[in-house]
This record gives sequence, C-alpha cells and structure tokens, in this order.
Amino acid sequence: MKNFIILILIVFIHFSCNDSFEPVNPIPSERQKVWQEMEYYAFIHFNMNTFTNLEWGYGNESPSTFNPTELDTDQWARIIKESGMKGIVITAKHHDGFSLWPSNYTEHSVKNSPWKNGKGDLIKELQNSCEKFDLKLGIYLSPWDRNHSEYGTENYIKYFRNQLTELLTNYGEIFEVWFDGANGGSGFYGGADDIRKVDKKTYYDWPNTYSLIRKLQPNAVIFSDSGPDIRWVGNEKGYANKTTWSNIYRDSVYTGMVDYSKFSSGQENGTHYIPTETDVSIRPGWYYHPEQDDKVKSLEKLIDIYFNSVGLNSSLLLNIPVDTRGLIHENDAQRMIELHNYLKSTFKNNLITNSKISINKRKVSLKNVTDKDFNTFHALKSKEKNIITISFNKERPANIFEISENINLGQRVKAFNFEIKVNNKWQTIEKGTTIGSKRLIRFSNDNVQGLRISILDSKDVPLISELGLYSSN
Repeated sequence: MKNFIILILIVFIHFSCNDSFEPVNPIPSERQKVWQEMEYYAFIHFNMNTFTNLEWGYGNESPSTFNPTELDTDQWARIIKESGMKGIVITAKHHDGFSLWPSNYTEHSVKNSPWKNGKGDLIKELQNSCEKFDLKLGIYLSPWDRNHSEYGTENYIKYFRNQLTELLTNYGEIFEVWFDGANGGSGFYGGADDIRKVDKKTYYDWPNTYSLIRKLQPNAVIFSDSGPDIRWVGNEKGYANKTTWSNIYRDSVYTGMVDYSKFSSGQENGTHYIPTETDVSIRPGWYYHPEQDDKVKSLEKLIDIYFNSVGLNSSLLLNIPVDTRGLIHENDAQRMIELHNYLKSTFKNNLITNSKISINKRKVSLKNVTDKDFNTFHALKSKEKNIITISFNKERPANIFEISENINLGQRVKAFNFEIKVNNKWQTIEKGTTIGSKRLIRFSNDNVQGLRISILDSKDVPLISELGLYSSN
C-alpha cells in the first residue's frame, strides 16, 4: 500500500511539471506571457482631435488649438487603477502628426501650444502618474503623418524612427508599442495638400523598426495587424471570435491589409504565436465628442464585451476618450468603476473549491487548477476523449464557467463540450473549439449539482491550468 501511494505521488508530480512535457509550437515569449496575464488595460485617445472634435485630423491644425484647461494625468491613472486595469496606452502621435511630447524633430507638437506656455510634456506627466499608481505605460505612434512634408519618402522613415527613439528612451519602461494599420491617403503634408499612397508591405521597413524597439525596450510587446507580438482582433466592436487561435502564419497577414478579417480567428497550425488584442471604445467615437456624453456604453454592454474578449483567448484594450478639460469624463469614470465592481464581486469566490474532481473517473487534486497560478496545471491523459467531472455535495447557484490552458507549452485544445448537471440531468451548455489563455462560458442561473468538461480533440495532451465556477448574482 505504501509503495502504491508513492507511485501515485510520482505520477501526479510528473503530470504537474512543465519540464515533463514537450511544447506544442509555437509558444509565447516571456514578454508575451507577462502581457497576456495583464488581460485588461486602457487606451487613452487624447490629442489634437480632442479639440477639433474630429476622429482623424488632416494635419493642418495649428498647435495653438491644443489647450487643455485642467489636464491631470493623476486623475486618469487613479480612475484606471480603481477600475482594475493594469496599464495605459496613450496616443502620443495620431495621424495628424501632432506630438504630445516636445519632440526635437518637429514643430508640430506641444512645445508650440499654449498649454503650459509650451513647456509641457504630456508623456512625461503620464509616465510619472503611471509610476505613482503602479500602472504600465504603453505608446501609440501613428506610422502615418498627414502633417509631415516628407511622408511617402525614405526621409520620413528616418523621422519616424527618430520620434520612436525619443519615446522609447526618455519615458522609462514601456510595456507595449502600438502601430495603427491606417496608412497613406490625403493630407496637408507641409502645405502640399495632396494624396500620398505607400506600399504598406515594404515602405516602413518594419523588420528594422522592430529591431530598434527590441534594442531600446526589450520587454515591450509590439502590436500591429500582424504582430510580431500581438495582432488585431479584426474589428473595433469588442468581440473576439468563438474560435481564436493565438497561432498564425505571420507571412499571411500584414499591417493595413484590406481583407484582414478573414484571418482574425488565427490558424490552428500557424507558425508564430501572436495572440489577439481586442480594442474598443467606451463611447461611439475614439476621441472625445461632447455630443456623446450620454452615449457611454451600458454596464451590460461592457460586461458582454469582457466575456467576448478576455473570455475568448484575447485581451481587452478599452478606450477612454479624455475630454477637452484634460480629464476622464464623469460618465465614463462611473461606468468603468461599475464594471470593476461587477468583475470583482463575480470572480471573488470560486465555487469549485472544496468540490470533488475526477478525470476519466479517476480522482485527482484540485490544487493546481484553482490556485490562480497560470504556471501550474494538471495534464490530462491523452489527446482525445478526456472527461473532467466535478461534483458538489450540495447544489450551488452559478452561471459562469472558466477554463484555461497552460499556454506556456502551446495552445492545444481543438474541441470541447461543457455540461452542467441540474435536477439530476446533464445539460449541454456549449460545444466549443479553442480555449487558450481563458475561456468564459455563461449560462442561465441554475442550482448546479455538477460540471462535466469533455476535451474531444487536442493537438497534444491537454494541460489545464485553471477551472472556475462563479455566480454573478
């Protein structure tokens, strides 16, 4: 009997140790792992467009137009921190070319604005606020510049990289560098007032720009439609695909491609690990427009977005349009806090704790799948037909199920079936495909007697890192 117990312990340790399993490539880099655990962070659209009431500026705006009266980045950071977000990505330069820092390479910046008599540096102020409130700082730098006279030429690429260098060397640790896919078209271009189109595949010489970022900010993830670290979810509505592979053939997509959406769900056998980021604004517009003060998304809508982004193997980048005062508007702040309160109360107590779990009718420990540590996991038996059964000693009111894979060793699950037991009968809630970093499944509130998760198909032995059952009531 003693030898049998020792054998069981050895088997359990073997099935719970990362070193015991070969990775299913591609796998995430260290910077991607850190980013993926953030899950939820803020986009701030605040720039020249805030004061012209536009979404895209033409590039001919006067720097004197930029003049926030009560700008307070501490207010931004405090509200974002209280909302449960982990970082801020700021539009340092949008398509109109106006720079929120006193760039040495252009006159079209805050240094020629009335704000702080031209002595201000918004990126520096935001850096200080992020450090004060323990938030990470990210940078959005538009590759397109409708103000710059040399856009479309090789000289502009030098200018673009010079500005990128300023942002990545003067403002501390940067967690994400964000590149928009909108490139080329009509613009002011130093007074030329013409249309300039570029070859989006070759003009920017992205490999050398990425190398520059790796040199200056080795821990930063790089976002664009095609990565190389994070890719676009394919829409601005806040919804990832039900099937979302983090894998993709990198050469199959490029920044700004017209038919990108057909690749947004990823590719099961993709060669590179490039997970999605879901970007959506809390209002209809990305920039502040006073006529949208009463159009902030409802709490119910934001909850739905959360479940369809973070809950579908993606991250959520929620945009907050700072107003002309330079403050997060009261309506936006209220909704952000409401969402946080909902998430905090809903996911506070895991109802699976203290239940009984078996895999293929063999009892196992819940420890590694309820410890909120994504580095621990429990391995299933084979690639197909694994049945995880969780039973309770009494009914538990619940309406949310959570399951996560250990993505450190690659995304594996291809098909699963989730059931709940109510009134001594099993009900199929969802027949799903991918799981990835997190899958959240909602169902009608029921007094649940048990759960059953059948992993029907997988690329290799499934490695389950987290299981959860929650009630939103």
